[in-house]
Amino acid sequence: MIARLIEASARNLVLVLIATAFAVAAGAYAVTRMPLDAIPDLSDTQVIVYTEYGGQAPQVVEEQVTFPLTSAMLNVPRARVVRGFSYFGVSFVYVIFEDGTDIYWARSRVLEYLNGASRRLPAGATPVLGPDATGVGWVY
Repeated sequence: MIARLIEASARNLVLVLIATAFAVAAGAYAVTRMPLDAIPDLSDTQVIVYTEYGGQAPQVVEEQVTFPLTSAMLNVPRARVVRGFSYFGVSFVYVIFEDGTDIYWARSRVLEYLNGASRRLPAGATPVLGPDATGVGWVY
């Protein structure tokens, strides 16, 4: 099969040159029009809410901090997934947004809902937003 392809290419040299020129032109067009990013960020837009509630067991942190925060974050517009994790004296709530959501818009919406939810938390538990970073940034 390859021998026949080579033989047909040798007989139709003009067609091979036209196809090669077309492929080169299409490649040059694609290179000039395609946006280029050194390290493309394929991670989801996410906002992390970190809360310290010192000296408390994970069950207490779950009931008094993580659950109220997670419940409040479920109402954030364009939030796709809300995950809460409770550890000794610490709570993490991850709010993952739909594709194409601007990170700064997402952070402002989470902060807006966080202000309302922080009133239901016990004294000594102060939630803060996590750093402004993406999944690729966390890897670095």
